[in-house]
Amino acid sequence: MTRSAFYLPENPAYTILDSVHDSVRFARRCLIDYRGHRCAASSFVDPDGSPMMWHDFGPLEGPGWAANAVGGAFELYWYARVMGRPDVRDDALGILDHVLEDGFIDWSTGFIRPYRHIPDDRLCLNYKSNDDWFCPGSLARIGSQLLRFADVLPADDPRVPRMRRAAVALATWLDAHVQPLTSGWFPRRCSPDGAPYPFTPEGGHDPLFENSADPLFILELWEQLTVRRLANYRRRLRVLARRVVKRGGIFGSINHDTYDEHESVAYAVTFRLFRRLGALLCDDALIDFAYRVALNGLIRFEMKEDRNGVATRGLLWMERSWDTAYLWENAHAAQAYFEAYADTGRRLYLAKGLTILRAIAKHHHGPHGFLTEGVDWNNHVSAQHHVDYAEFGDIRYTEPLLNNLHIAEPTLFWLEQIALKMA
Repeated sequence: MTRSAFYLPENPAYTILDSVHDSVRFARRCLIDYRGHRCAASSFVDPDGSPMMWHDFGPLEGPGWAANAVGGAFELYWYARVMGRPDVRDDALGILDHVLEDGFIDWSTGFIRPYRHIPDDRLCLNYKSNDDWFCPGSLARIGSQLLRFADVLPADDPRVPRMRRAAVALATWLDAHVQPLTSGWFPRRCSPDGAPYPFTPEGGHDPLFENSADPLFILELWEQLTVRRLANYRRRLRVLARRVVKRGGIFGSINHDTYDEHESVAYAVTFRLFRRLGALLCDDALIDFAYRVALNGLIRFEMKEDRNGVATRGLLWMERSWDTAYLWENAHAAQAYFEAYADTGRRLYLAKGLTILRAIAKHHHGPHGFLTEGVDWNNHVSAQHHVDYAEFGDIRYTEPLLNNLHIAEPTLFWLEQIALKMA
């Protein structure tokens, strides 16, 4: 490959396995005890693991979007199984038990409150620490995470039926209360009763109210339940999937605080979902859309060179209005490429997935394994928020169970499903 190609070779001195070991180490450093369980001390920390309480995420933890307790616990459990680490497994199950037993799930209605405000020890609906609105797509993602986690637990684990019951009940609540808009898509945000909430977190008009890709996670939850024969959403999935294809895709910001019609992770999420929907619904047009539109759409976000003295080669920027390379999004793209490789055997997809993980591995800092939340090569957040106060560089904060840890999924998938099978 040429010097300018979207490719990085392996660094034998610090591999992607070294990177995931460090990310797990840092995530565990950020855990504390709560009511006999485990939880993150904060959803926004510095390289020492100290909570950054000035930030919206600082006083929060739980299964919601950036806090990502269930997703992070699943990745820790997967890591523990592959690496033979019972201590990490115990942490993972402690986090899961926190979500199952400490009030987040309303077992009578199926609704899940995504956050706990740590200083007040109260549950809330959003990252602004209030109950004005919630994101139905991000809520649905918790249900999908519970289903995936349940699949890897021992069949006789008493948590398994509770996790599946929670996912079914959440899907039922969303189906009953969050209805498509006149555009045919779901609202980005809802009021507590499920009615559309057309405003930003700060209260102004949300330009992506009808065009966010976050509601794709509603389809994902219904797809995951249907595949497991816990429910049957085929009819609704077929209608909604065809509607998305007819629109050419819905790729608006999944992140709750940005506003762009084209976000890199939205393309990766669409690819992963639509390749599965095509298989479930026996619809080759959906699979074609996944590859031709969604996966190919990631190309526009590739950085094939280092920018402003920052190691950006091999990363994807987020969106034109905020072009920082955020690492949970890059990890999701790496996973998309690995799944494409598993389907097709095209080595280009394997090389791209590995390139992204190798590029991410360059952005750990400090003695504890900290992985930055994002590579700010274009100075969006200012030097005061960068490592070593550089004008351009890595942001000196991270979300311990999301941006710091999300590389675990593609790395472990690559190890188990690709590398060991090729050995």
